[in-house]
Amino acid sequence: MLLPNRTVEKVWGVEVLPPPFSAPQAAPIGEIWFEPPPQLSQILIKYLFTSEKLSVQCHPDDSQAEAAGLGRRGKEECWLVIAAEPGARLGIGFDAPLDADAMRAAALDGSIEELMTWHEVTAGDFFYIPANTVHAIGPGCSIIEVQQNSDITYRLYDYGRPRELHLEAGMAVADGSPYDTSLHQRLPDSGSAALVDGPFFRLDWVDGVPDDGLLYTYAEPLLVLPLVGEVLVSGSEVVKPGECALAPDLASVTFAPQGKALVTAPC
Repeated sequence: MLLPNRTVEKVWGVEVLPPPFSAPQAAPIGEIWFEPPPQLSQILIKYLFTSEKLSVQCHPDDSQAEAAGLGRRGKEECWLVIAAEPGARLGIGFDAPLDADAMRAAALDGSIEELMTWHEVTAGDFFYIPANTVHAIGPGCSIIEVQQNSDITYRLYDYGRPRELHLEAGMAVADGSPYDTSLHQRLPDSGSAALVDGPFFRLDWVDGVPDDGLLYTYAEPLLVLPLVGEVLVSGSEVVKPGECALAPDLASVTFAPQGKALVTAPC
């Protein structure tokens, strides 16, 4: 089953969407969301397109979201860079540990982005972003984001844009630590790769025919997002790059020759 999608305007988005998406937009489009199906409502998949810097922000974990009366689901997420302009960067964590007072002062005077660790990226870079991690996305990035299905975002700094900040709520959950670099990897030149194995969802890069281990791992409903070539779900539904579909299990998905896709399911 193909998932419906919707475009979301963002001040930092792009006016012309890259292939395989079409139709220039009258307003900058920053995100394309795929509406989660009821049986996999825990997971949200997005494309992100940036022409400007995103805010410096963080997200609560499940217990923090519940304690704040915002529901039982926080937000852990991950990013796969699928295209990047020269010099494109992602800010994740800090160069040196910061306590809450130093982080608050840096957010107030705008120096917080200078204290963050900025990773220059190219297509194929992958980062897992735990809840509480302070992060930002720079301009010139096209990214696939897979996340817990939650929209709780605390903006700590927004470059003077006239949008609401959430400094005190953010300070209550923000982690001032450097980023754990073991959470960063690159897609292999060939072959499949396990990208995330919990605690909230699994995510795998499938290059070619899935092996028996992957078929066992994804023996229940999953989402499939082709990046190269089409896939066929349940022998009849064609899913193209730029689309996302629900499949009953991975064994029901047939890959085109040299096809590559992301597959994901809740843990």
